[in-house]
Amino acid sequence: MRIVKSVILAAVLGLGLAAPVCAEEAEISLPHVEWPHDGIFGTFDRAAAQRGFQVYKEICSACHSLNLLYYRDLTALGFSDDEVKAIAAQYQVQDGPNDQGEMYDRPALPSDHFKRPFPNDKAARAANNGALPPDLSLIVKAREGGEDYVHAMLTGFEDPPVGVKLMDGMNYNKYFPGHQMGMPPILQPDLVTYADGTKATQDQMATDVATFLTWAAEPNLEERKRMGVKVVLFLLVFAGLMYAVKRQVWADAH
Repeated sequence: MRIVKSVILAAVLGLGLAAPVCAEEAEISLPHVEWPHDGIFGTFDRAAAQRGFQVYKEICSACHSLNLLYYRDLTALGFSDDEVKAIAAQYQVQDGPNDQGEMYDRPALPSDHFKRPFPNDKAARAANNGALPPDLSLIVKAREGGEDYVHAMLTGFEDPPVGVKLMDGMNYNKYFPGHQMGMPPILQPDLVTYADGTKATQDQMATDVATFLTWAAEPNLEERKRMGVKVVLFLLVFAGLMYAVKRQVWADAH
């Protein structure tokens, strides 16, 4: 039963194919990364998030979708309207029907959802040996450890320990549930060329794409934090006023 649950959990929430978790395998704690958006006053590093979008666009989007995002959402990361239009126009999406009742392709608009890499789930499975690559819109929320997990998983590929036999087509990852996954170590150094000149190391790309996916999962994070600070300040002022009123009322009573 434990093996079955492990396979199902990894298939649904993982970023690749999972193999059964052996009973004797000990859990490995995730290394923690200091994220600028952590804490009550934390904000997204927009430069990192833009680089993370580039990593997703050039590497991850070949298999993984972002179904909950529109191209226009990228303006919140600092892209201008013209840049967003140019990004969207790189993709062809199906529209219609036209006056002849036929569907047709057109360049994507900022109002369109991010284009999926496959037309449907069956096509996605056929291209990935039967596995369905998960949508990444909420992957940071779906996985325990959040962005720490995403970063660790992307940098956790290594040779398997002595005595561990990998299934055919699987890769060893010390942070992935079951440690065996179908996704290869895709983040190779200098695989992308950052426009701002940042060195594209494996760790840097993993950090950037984890930042981008955290924003994708909760783009209103900063607004929520600001509202929380305002509420706390209001409650503190209100409590002070109530205390002053109480003292005045009791002073008059005497």
